[in-house]
Amino acid sequence: MAVTVLDDKTALVLIDLQAGTLAAPTTPYAAADVVARAAGLADAFRAAGAPVVLVRMATSPDGADAVPGRSEAARLAGGRSRPHDLGPIAEALGGHDGDIHVTKRNWGAFHGTDLDVQLRRRGVTQIVLGGIATSLGVESTARAAHEHGYHVTFAVDVMTDIDEDAHRHSVSYLFPLIGEPGTTEEILALLGQ
Repeated sequence: MAVTVLDDKTALVLIDLQAGTLAAPTTPYAAADVVARAAGLADAFRAAGAPVVLVRMATSPDGADAVPGRSEAARLAGGRSRPHDLGPIAEALGGHDGDIHVTKRNWGAFHGTDLDVQLRRRGVTQIVLGGIATSLGVESTARAAHEHGYHVTFAVDVMTDIDEDAHRHSVSYLFPLIGEPGTTEEILALLGQ
């Protein structure tokens, strides 16, 4: 794993670092550690004048705009759906007027949102991704980013999952196929150049 370059127009995109996801048990990293590293990256991106995108998951209270369809998970949960709002973005990341806020209703942050428009209007050609859960929101967003033609960098220590095998599969197998996985330290070093 190594990140080779950050484009002049690179944005940090953080997925679902909000109360509801942060409360879940995560592996291989504790959610608090992920948030701390994400906050450090966000501060560095802001200082460099690079966009920071905070993506949160929420649907309407009646669930009418939630993803439809049958799934084994819904059946096993007795038909109960997930909460319509996973709560606010982590306090360590909030409160910065220049940040871009995106609300998604799917696992991925591109479909049904203005994320692509927000990035393209700023000339962004590369995104650095982090968040929870690696194999769900982060991976879905990464696949779409790749398909939209963005260079994708994965801050692998700024993501975690509810399942360690799922996290490992995404980081070890899928992410190297569509981008460059690296650490916060590597990304910060390139951002400083």
